[in-house]
Amino acid sequence: MIEQYGLNDPFYIQYGRWIGGILTGNLGWSETARQPVSTALMSLFPATLELVVLAFVPCLLLAVFLGSRAGIYLNRWPDHVIRIFTILGWSFPVYVFGLLMLLIFYSALDWFPPGRLSQWAQTVVSTSDFVRYTGANTIDALLNGNLAVFGDALRHLAAPVITLTYVNVASMTRVMRTSMLETLRQDYVRTARAKGLPRRVVELRHARRNALLPLATIAGMELAVMMGGVVITETIFDYAGLGQFAAKTAANLDFPAVLGFGLYFAVVLVVMNLIVDLIYPLLDPRVKTQ
Repeated sequence: MIEQYGLNDPFYIQYGRWIGGILTGNLGWSETARQPVSTALMSLFPATLELVVLAFVPCLLLAVFLGSRAGIYLNRWPDHVIRIFTILGWSFPVYVFGLLMLLIFYSALDWFPPGRLSQWAQTVVSTSDFVRYTGANTIDALLNGNLAVFGDALRHLAAPVITLTYVNVASMTRVMRTSMLETLRQDYVRTARAKGLPRRVVELRHARRNALLPLATIAGMELAVMMGGVVITETIFDYAGLGQFAAKTAANLDFPAVLGFGLYFAVVLVVMNLIVDLIYPLLDPRVKTQ
């Protein structure tokens, strides 16, 4: 085995061989998944993407809304309520909040079970009549016209989505609140108010748009981290995605899979930073002239 995989070669030759494999799409063989690493990553990516998108969209919308309200109603009861909400979310470890979700909504109420699908739904999905278009259960169920599988997929997604949304919305709301406070103190906001513009127009149309710039940076990084694999959340809820795969490969010392996952995460970070840079001019046209 040592001779077959060239483990006696110097490290730079082994590294060069690995880089050469990457250029041809060969990331090695994963003993954990019993298939090539690239195939395992591609097959699990839709599951993680489905979870992250369903959690990130409400997270971003809530952060913008709550952060704006907290900044506008500074030191009044809406600001105090929102700050308590975010402090609790900031303080909760993911594994604690996730276990509470399982305890309440699965063990006690039996509403949101772990996993991706129930046994009966998995049987339906595995048949030849069910066409796999994207790998995301909710989208594929709709495209196949199977509302029963769609509803079952949503039930299994509910608990991890709520967990990710609440834990991540706290930091994003705090950033939005701080940015909103700074923006409301700017001269152009005072000028707009002095001209007699309605308060709602000044705060929501002028101030909030400029306050979104810092949030865009934080949101981009949060999304990149979530896309890199929500390891703890997927492990707690037995959700078969990239995060759970990364945890299993690390526990099994599956080095080709760990390296492949690390490369994937690096690519996600670079792409998300690029997307954030492209979004900046849309939020603030002044960026185009700089």
